[in-house]
Amino acid sequence: MRALIVGSTGQLGTDVDRVFEADGSFELHRAARHGADHVLDLAAPRTIETVVEGVRPELVINTAAAHNVPACEGAPAEAYAVNATGVAALAESCARIGARLIHVSTDYVFGATPPVDSSGTPRPWREDDPPAPLNVYAASKLAGEHLLAAACPDHAIVRSSGLYGEAPCLAKGGRNFVQLMLHLAAERGEVKVVTDETLTPTATADLAEQIRVLATSDARGVFHATCQGVCSWNEFAAAIFEESRTEVSLLPATSADFPSPVRRPAYSALENARLRELGLDRLPDWRESLRGYLEAIGAAKAA
Repeated sequence: MRALIVGSTGQLGTDVDRVFEADGSFELHRAARHGADHVLDLAAPRTIETVVEGVRPELVINTAAAHNVPACEGAPAEAYAVNATGVAALAESCARIGARLIHVSTDYVFGATPPVDSSGTPRPWREDDPPAPLNVYAASKLAGEHLLAAACPDHAIVRSSGLYGEAPCLAKGGRNFVQLMLHLAAERGEVKVVTDETLTPTATADLAEQIRVLATSDARGVFHATCQGVCSWNEFAAAIFEESRTEVSLLPATSADFPSPVRRPAYSALENARLRELGLDRLPDWRESLRGYLEAIGAAKAA
């Protein structure tokens, strides 16, 4: 199958490239703004049409996005150009040639008040829960979902959460959260991390494998795809330090300790409900995933 990876040089795109290459059943073509086989910029529709019409893939996986949340807030037009109208143009090009489109979205499409279970305890968001974006990044990503679905019927939208991988996260200064925690621990010996924001950290290597499973199925629609379980950012940091045997003083904090003009959901954990119903959920527990990542980057320490 001829497949085009959009954003192939990014943190997630790098792992999607590796996983699909290892599969052996795909003829891969790679596209990004820089450093790939094809130059494709979602904010420049002509590059989208040129690449898609030139390659004529049967499958397109879009991992590209404007995802620096504060930068999106300060430049909404640019965020929408990439995350909404750019995605729409990609979807229209896919529809014209009959390609299937798998598009990566975000947990941030959900709002301030999480759903609750029968006991009144917050539960992870499911695919059929109503989105309510709190910031420009989230709103632009949700707009992209809607525009894509309207333009390209043969699609799968994959929402994920708390991504980290081996490739640099260029939009966030090159370091993901795990790397940042290890860096700050070595530099300062003391780290403050919030306890009042809950998510499901997900390694890009595991998400890439889940995307491959989805690509080799006939599943369509919206899917949540994160590792299993939930934790706060503080609990995630504690696990990073424990698994890497890093000596550091980890202090609790709240989001109020880090004032920001950008609103973020306090609870954005996702449930892989549709993947599980279809027997396609391959994602491990978040802590197991973290352990594998630390081993891959040489940061895991034996007990």
